[in-house]
Amino acid sequence: MIWRAQLVIARGLAGLLCRLRVTGDVPPGLRRGPLILAVNHLSPFDPVVLVAACQVRRIAPRVMATGGLFRAPVVGPIMRASGHIRVNRRTETVADALVAAGAAIAAGSVVALYPEGRMGLDPAMWPERGKTGVARLAFASGATVAPVAIWGAHEVLPYSAPQGLVRGVWRAVTHRPTVRVHFGPPIDLDGLSAGRPGDARRATERIIAGMTAALRPLRVDEPDLPRYVDPTRPTETTRALPPPSG
Repeated sequence: MIWRAQLVIARGLAGLLCRLRVTGDVPPGLRRGPLILAVNHLSPFDPVVLVAACQVRRIAPRVMATGGLFRAPVVGPIMRASGHIRVNRRTETVADALVAAGAAIAAGSVVALYPEGRMGLDPAMWPERGKTGVARLAFASGATVAPVAIWGAHEVLPYSAPQGLVRGVWRAVTHRPTVRVHFGPPIDLDGLSAGRPGDARRATERIIAGMTAALRPLRVDEPDLPRYVDPTRPTETTRALPPPSG
């Protein structure tokens, strides 16, 4: 019940701060799971946009999120009550998140997570080289992986949030940027398995490629560099991939 209320609240919040446009879908038979949603990550506003878009498509995913959210005074209890999955990054218990996600998928849930493992820092804001956690989760659970691309959320909240939060929200309310979310087709992981060396990396490359393909139609007029540049967002090229062609 709390999670359903969050879906509605996220839709309302997204409507206040941006113009939300949702395209694509997941196969109707997978809307209630088991399903893994692989989402690109560019902004602190991405989780709100993702949840709002899922509400439009009648999907209620359990989101894997950083442990800091679960420690927050108000957000934390809500996250726990809604069954979201805590990721304790840079700790010995970080792998517990994949175990919890696997259990959720085995129970028939939809789980949403970010294959890049962080907010991407690629200068052109295309998906960067991913971590293998999503691939390993897919191998262990047998669940379908579908890409979800978000574009425009970086115009709503700054990378540095909560620093600069008020300014970012004011700009969003007055300008209401368009934020687009696209649900892409399931990613083909046939021929890959957990037991074959290198297949987790190969599967990850397919997942990132699927996310990139889903993102491409959302930014046809910004193929090389984004028009809006968040001055608080650092960039680095250590995990950058070749720019997509076509």
